[in-house]
Amino acid sequence: VQLQASGGGLVQPGGSLRLSCAASGSIASINAMRWYRQAPGKQRELVATITSSSSTDYADSVKGRFTISRDNAKNTVYLQMYSLKPEDTAVYYCNADIRTWGRLRDIGYWGQGTLVTVSS
Repeated sequence: VQLQASGGGLVQPGGSLRLSCAASGSIASINAMRWYRQAPGKQRELVATITSSSSTDYADSVKGRFTISRDNAKNTVYLQMYSLKPEDTAVYYCNADIRTWGRLRDIGYWGQGTLVTVSS
């Protein structure tokens, strides 16, 4: 199983960006999917979660500005980011709880990270 994240880049404060993360491989089912971020010199933090039934949860710092969604047919999770601030600058990582064929339990997989830089 692989998670491929994309969509990062340089954006001005107040701008928008959409991240994508596609899972591929021998996937039987995907449960929760998440976005984390890690800013320079800081610990990785959970940004947003979406369950298999599309319930969502957000860190307080991004509530009202970020939206997480998923396309189950494409095994893809998205993070739409609005009103970006310099403090949103970080490497963003996707994470998913995936059950592969032949296994009875989910395993957590990570994408490679995509850099978001918010700067004028």
